[in-house]
Amino acid sequence: MLKVIKWLVVSFVVIGLLTTAVVYGLLTLSLPSLDGQGSSQAISQPVKIERDKLGQAVIHADNRLDAAYALGYAHAQDRFFQMDLLRRNAAGELSELFGKAAIELDKKMRFHQLRKRSQFIVEQLPQTEKALLQRYATGVNEGLAQVGFASFEYLLTGAEQQPWQSEDSLLVIFSMYLDLQTATFERDKALIQLADLYGEQMVQFLTQPSQYQAALDGSQLTPYQGAIPELAQSITAITEITANLELGSNNWAVTGDLTTTGAAMLSDDMHLSMAVPVIWYRAQLNYIDNGQQYQVTGVSLPGAPAIVVGSNNNIAWGFTNGYLDTADWVAIDNIEQTWQEDEQIVVAGADTVNYQLTMSEYGPVKEINDKPYALSWVAHHNYAVDMTLLKLEQIDNVDNALALAGNVGIPVQNLVVVDSQGNAGWRNMGAIPGRKVPSELAISVDDYSPAWHDNELQRPSVKNPSDGRLWTGNSRVVSSEDNLRFGNGGYAMGARSSQIRDRLYEKQQFNEADFNQLQHDNEARFLTPWHELLLTQLKADSNAYQVYIDALENWQRCACEDSVGYTLVRRYRDEVINVLFSDIAATLKEAGGTLKYVKRDLEPALWMLIEQQPVSWLNPQFASWDQQMVGAFTRVIDTLTTEYGDNIQNWRWGKVNELVIEHPFAKQIPLLKRFLNMPTVAGFGDSYMPAVQRRGFGASQRFIAQPGHLDKAIMAIPGGQSGHPLSAFYRAGFADYAEAKHTPLLPQELIHQIVITPSK
Repeated sequence: MLKVIKWLVVSFVVIGLLTTAVVYGLLTLSLPSLDGQGSSQAISQPVKIERDKLGQAVIHADNRLDAAYALGYAHAQDRFFQMDLLRRNAAGELSELFGKAAIELDKKMRFHQLRKRSQFIVEQLPQTEKALLQRYATGVNEGLAQVGFASFEYLLTGAEQQPWQSEDSLLVIFSMYLDLQTATFERDKALIQLADLYGEQMVQFLTQPSQYQAALDGSQLTPYQGAIPELAQSITAITEITANLELGSNNWAVTGDLTTTGAAMLSDDMHLSMAVPVIWYRAQLNYIDNGQQYQVTGVSLPGAPAIVVGSNNNIAWGFTNGYLDTADWVAIDNIEQTWQEDEQIVVAGADTVNYQLTMSEYGPVKEINDKPYALSWVAHHNYAVDMTLLKLEQIDNVDNALALAGNVGIPVQNLVVVDSQGNAGWRNMGAIPGRKVPSELAISVDDYSPAWHDNELQRPSVKNPSDGRLWTGNSRVVSSEDNLRFGNGGYAMGARSSQIRDRLYEKQQFNEADFNQLQHDNEARFLTPWHELLLTQLKADSNAYQVYIDALENWQRCACEDSVGYTLVRRYRDEVINVLFSDIAATLKEAGGTLKYVKRDLEPALWMLIEQQPVSWLNPQFASWDQQMVGAFTRVIDTLTTEYGDNIQNWRWGKVNELVIEHPFAKQIPLLKRFLNMPTVAGFGDSYMPAVQRRGFGASQRFIAQPGHLDKAIMAIPGGQSGHPLSAFYRAGFADYAEAKHTPLLPQELIHQIVITPSK
């Protein structure tokens, strides 16, 4: 019997080793070759693709077209599956990969018909841009062919890799529109529903301007002057009101008057959901155009042939999401103004699904509160996407960069740009609809403006402010007067921007280390009033709550790893929102809506309710406001105990807010987590402060640069260059990001080289 058991154990071990060897062997076959020679009919002169110790692609070409080919080649070698997901997500074609599970998501995306729009726009582009997209696509396909074997994601799904097309690069940009601007029209939809259900006074109350305003001109919006609307509470159940992730970013700059070098300095960190691989790809392009040598270093978006954020050593630029109002819902008053279009969704392992879409001259149509509305959104117009962003690579001063901003086809961003001469400027870059009167509620057909079809070229800008400081953080940047023209597309409330602004006024001179420290600033200024409120409430019954009082009195006033008190305050605020707004959230849900896109607006309304304590806003399960507020804290304790146990030390913010960056497949196959995910990092930041970090969300890169002094520039990224788990570059650079080290922007020691020559 013992011999049989021993034989079985040995057999299982051998089988396991053989299986591991086979899997490892298959994965190894899909690793790209990073050294060697090649040839291509697509290029006019030899190109060289080098990689440094982080895997950063360093490209040398004799012209921009060949540089686009080489970047596409490198992108495909390291990131093709990610590129495939981006194009399929925007086009509504994920069902071809994942089968029936993706049908509803594909329908949601097909509503925008972005594949058709991309095909049309490509045909309208200038010949130079068409040629560049085609050259990039050829580079992608030849880089993919060089790898030879499909990556493990295709082996697991059984799908085939499809060639890259020029239109796919536009779909990648449209994927960013979906990430950055969906909240704008979803917020408007929620406000339309709220107005129908509760009246426009409720909308004004819930979306009133906050005390945290940080416009560059210092202007303030008029405070809400109305009363608290009555609320007929009927639902006692309290549910969690999730918040839409505050996709956006921080950036700021100082002029040369505030640096020792005389060059202006820029900081930029873009906040996005983070996965493996991380969205950005480090690259340096070296090429010649009209006899001029150019070198541009930064991060690119796999699938597109541009450096998105970076520096050419004359200027450095960065972005935050603009959150201008780029969408309106148009009330359709005559159904005869609409027609039907069919979208065929191909489903892996199943029959094709027909999705019937209602269209109008104003945009695609859906029902809100059982009434038809058309979505007029900037992304549905031909000026939404183009390749003009590439012109930043060759610009040598702030004036020319600001002049370019109005002509670039990307989701509208806050461009902050600096130059080596000490200048710093801000302007909205990207597509802005030409209609002059934005609306957060529905407009009538009669109010629809033909100017929707034109890009707005007249837009405000700031250059070299007298105090030498610029900042943006997704809150309102424009003046209160310009706000009437450009509208609120879901601005952040301004607490983060205000903290950045205040920090910039604490010093009179800055270097890269100062900016890096500010990027990691996790002081809890915004939550301090909530801390005081909670502490006061608990001290009314100190015997019952002493352990929590102790934690609050030692909360360190920061989103720090070992702070239990911060967790209590953060969760308490969220639970008060749940208690006070569950009735509204439930009513919206019954109408097919959600409050998540309005949650970021609620702070001033929250404090009005807490201070005035109207009886109509008392949840029926509580006898008084004191009970209601204490009840919210009781729910916090219950939830934390359920999630982390009753040992209060397990409630430390570093544990509750761990940074977990996952590969999409690891979520579906937990056994793969240890092989595919980035190492888990203790939480060190939060919302409403410069150091933005939540689970799987945060600064997708951290960039600091002074043009002319790039030897000190920083570019830290929370993940490696390669999407292949066996690559040496799969996690390269992540540890430095997690430890807040100064990862250099410029390439370091070059260790790989591919040379591709023209075919004869």
